[in-house]
Amino acid sequence: MPSTRLDAFAEFLVVARHRSFTAAATELGVTPSALSQAVRQLEHRLGVTLLTRTTRSVALTEPGRRLVDEAGPAVAQALAALRGAGASPDEVTGTVRLTAPQLALSALEPLVPAFAARHPRVTLEILIENRLVDVVAEGYDGGIRLEESLDRDMVQLNLTGPTAFIVAGAPSYLAARGAPQRPRDLLSHDCIGYRSETTGLLYAWELVRGKRLFRVPVKGPLVSNDERLARSMVEAGLGLGYLWEPHAREALRSGRLRQVLREYSAEVPGLFLYYPGRSVSRAFRAFIEVCREVLRPKKRPPRTPPAS
Repeated sequence: MPSTRLDAFAEFLVVARHRSFTAAATELGVTPSALSQAVRQLEHRLGVTLLTRTTRSVALTEPGRRLVDEAGPAVAQALAALRGAGASPDEVTGTVRLTAPQLALSALEPLVPAFAARHPRVTLEILIENRLVDVVAEGYDGGIRLEESLDRDMVQLNLTGPTAFIVAGAPSYLAARGAPQRPRDLLSHDCIGYRSETTGLLYAWELVRGKRLFRVPVKGPLVSNDERLARSMVEAGLGLGYLWEPHAREALRSGRLRQVLREYSAEVPGLFLYYPGRSVSRAFRAFIEVCREVLRPKKRPPRTPPAS
């Protein structure tokens, strides 16, 4: 087999992970054309085509997929070793790759600066994506998700403690349309819908009272997979929203939003860090330790009182 540079493998692996030269070039700090040329040179040295390119997408060929599966972990380990060669014996180095949904932003905001201050030689790579991710198959150290989305063979660490999904609306909307009193009333309201990136289906709002679960197939003027856009449109009075309480808390306190159907709020155990139950890197072990220190689960805060 012809010899090739380690960094050429690394560049190819980034393209393979993103399935995009543009996104990979942004991560690597090079131009897409330079990256494309580097991958073509790698293909020429190996004598195989690793990627199928079209004007809209990039896909792995069978040789490319074998290279990712067989050489990818070893290359990542070698690069981490090179980065750590100049570190002191007690200094943690490397990269921690995580996948997390937008719901996790409120947990990540205090966590990332604390970790960076403690371990400046470790790079945190966090991809915000709402779809369910196979962390093993896609090369992540771990992820953050709600408990209901976790595979039972994963190690789980609660990060936030209990919280809830709530239904809320802007004062202007509620003044014009009134407040729903029962879950079925939502069927006659404008509601901001959510489409799952995992299933492609519209999400039915889940409400709970006692042991009874209500799943309401709401409709309205907007469907999105972006929690921030949905929340801003609820504040603008476009319709009612099904919101993650920690992200709506400030708007509720200020009166920009008002909670409705309070007694039907769906409480959940919170967000969890999860990872495979096998040996983890020193960098990821350090990340777990900082999670435990910074995000100790707390008792659920008192529900925000309605604005007067």
